[in-house]
Amino acid sequence: MITKADKNKARLKRHLRVRKNITGTAARPRLNVFRSSKHIYAQLIDDVAGVTLVSASTLDKEIGEIKNGGSVEAAAQVGELIAKRAKDKGHEVVVFDRGGYLYHGRIKALADAAREAGLQF
Repeated sequence: MITKADKNKARLKRHLRVRKNITGTAARPRLNVFRSSKHIYAQLIDDVAGVTLVSASTLDKEIGEIKNGGSVEAAAQVGELIAKRAKDKGHEVVVFDRGGYLYHGRIKALADAAREAGLQF
């Protein structure tokens, strides 16, 4: 039987494998995604300086009323919000870090919404 701990351990291994090759800079920050069962979080990170430039999640007040923070619709709203905040700070080109998750469902919805809102990756 596969437990949640085993799945998360496999995700973390995938995440570390991808992170060996992906780094964010001030010119091209890393768009990192974290997904929980109830919410989704996204942040732009400059790995060289070690700072988070912009963040957004389903917990933000700007998202408004969300029935379920773990839905595809909520992820799309977070994608739009992170793109809007990134463009306000002057970041249009990013590198996408899916955090070891499959590029499907909520992760894909967030990425597509961010692209439609103006981010390039």
